[in-house]
Amino acid sequence: MTVLPDDGLSTAAEFPDATHEQWQHLVAGVLRKSGKDVSGTAAEDALSTALEDGLRTRPLYTARDTAADPGLPGFAPYVRGGRPEGGTVGGWDLRQRHTTASDGLVLADLENGVTSLWLVLGEGGFPVAELGRVLDGVYLDLAPVVLDAGSEVPSAARELLRIYEERGVSRDAVRGNLGADPLGHEARTGKGYAFADVVPLARLCSERYPGLRALTVDALPYHEAGGSAAQELGCSLATGVAGLRELTAAGLTPEQAAAQMEFRYAATADQFLTIAKLRAARRLWARVTEVCGAPSAQVQHAVTSPVMMTRRDPWVNMLRTTIATLAAGVGGADAVTVLPFDDALGLPDAFARRIARNTSTILVEESHLARVIDPAGGSWYVERLTDELAHAGWEFFRRIERAGGQAAALRSGQIERDLAETWQARTGKLAKRREPVTGVSEFPFLAEQAVVREPAPEPRSGGLPRVRRDEAYEALRARSDAHLAATGSRPRIFLAALGPAAAHTARLTFASNLFQAGGIEAVAEGTFEESGAGEVCLCSSDALYEEQAATVAAEFRSAGAGHVFLAGRPGPYSDVDSYVFAGCDAVAVLSAALDRMGVS
Repeated sequence: MTVLPDDGLSTAAEFPDATHEQWQHLVAGVLRKSGKDVSGTAAEDALSTALEDGLRTRPLYTARDTAADPGLPGFAPYVRGGRPEGGTVGGWDLRQRHTTASDGLVLADLENGVTSLWLVLGEGGFPVAELGRVLDGVYLDLAPVVLDAGSEVPSAARELLRIYEERGVSRDAVRGNLGADPLGHEARTGKGYAFADVVPLARLCSERYPGLRALTVDALPYHEAGGSAAQELGCSLATGVAGLRELTAAGLTPEQAAAQMEFRYAATADQFLTIAKLRAARRLWARVTEVCGAPSAQVQHAVTSPVMMTRRDPWVNMLRTTIATLAAGVGGADAVTVLPFDDALGLPDAFARRIARNTSTILVEESHLARVIDPAGGSWYVERLTDELAHAGWEFFRRIERAGGQAAALRSGQIERDLAETWQARTGKLAKRREPVTGVSEFPFLAEQAVVREPAPEPRSGGLPRVRRDEAYEALRARSDAHLAATGSRPRIFLAALGPAAAHTARLTFASNLFQAGGIEAVAEGTFEESGAGEVCLCSSDALYEEQAATVAAEFRSAGAGHVFLAGRPGPYSDVDSYVFAGCDAVAVLSAALDRMGVS
């Protein structure tokens, strides 16, 4: 009997070290079985994934993948966190967003875990005059308030400060942000307001309210216009630099100016990209403020991405926001807002708001994500991605600066064109289902009951567009819904399974998902004549297609099929009109099918 040495987990020492080349050789063997004859670095490249901004994610990272030293939490370049203690004391600030003055909602949030308030006033929110009523019963010395008042920020700020004075809150106890963001407002609406209105607020906060900031650098308008992570970073950096220039020109020191800013970023369900983006953002801002002679940590507010939220099968949004919140917390965000799962449908109900609150609570209190500072730090993948994304963001920032700065790049249309180009490329991936949207382009549920909510205030508009990942499929589903309402049934297609289950199951499932993504009911039971469909899709293996496809297609044509699809790559099959396969333009295929079916 072999006796293992009593020296801990040292069994790996009994085996020879494997090399990177040996691993690549094994990968090449696996790929060869799937028809790809590649070796060495090419085998590894075959498993790489292209990201936006010219970045690539490789399948394996090792100690050879070096990156800049991230430093330590609380020290420049602040990659690992702006505070030395990170979130270990109490986790991140759980910040909930409110756009209406509905009675009881603010207190319900604060009594059930929310630690700060994000209040939207004026256009897209509630009147400034209602601010006092909204804050009735709130312990303002405990709950920070962040305003989002657009061009009405001067009046909203005056009203909030009046409320603090009226209720006897000491200036040292005031926490939050007045939310001034002239360039962010211009990006949203196409109309700016003078930075001269902001300077007195920044000076007042700096001199009298040490815990209150005057400016928000909101990167959400660029994210919501279809921008990439690097473009979001570049725009936020350029906006922050513009703010530094204005405030220092007005007499504030670089330290005072930098201390007046909080940065707002989107957190998506791409968890590693979100983690890397927040880490890279702190590094980039540290570089900017270092050049200004006042190295500062960036204060970050992360918001779960509106772009990723879907209107169909909205329950899946709970999973998306959970992953995004995890990424924001691990990435070191100081405050996190979890949008309720029904946010894209109107005003969230009480259940949705409760789930949003509890998402952060569970991650902090039960999953203990905040116990370790920067838990992703040291990962070869995360460190390399952070470094590459920081460089890509810096390049986009330099592009904006070469155009004259953020304001000039916005007004010339350069930023809108850059974001539109990025979104166009991503739209192509969405249309081809290369970027899947669960519950929408993948595994849709046509029989779901629509989730209906009260209308929310119309958001600010007139500037950069707002996009959503589900928008092309939503348009197709809306056509199907209208057809259902008018006729009592959805457009249908008959799925003809050829041969045994082993031959057709995979392509039958693929075709069913694809057609239902466009609101076309896929019927696989019974006969074509019984299905009520006017079109048919053949589903089987390549071998059976060779034997039967042409004959069966002709038979369906004779039975009245107006269009015959085949699930698989195009081949020389007579009487087959179209092919559906992985990577085909599903949106174009589905739109054309609805046109033929008379679905307007």
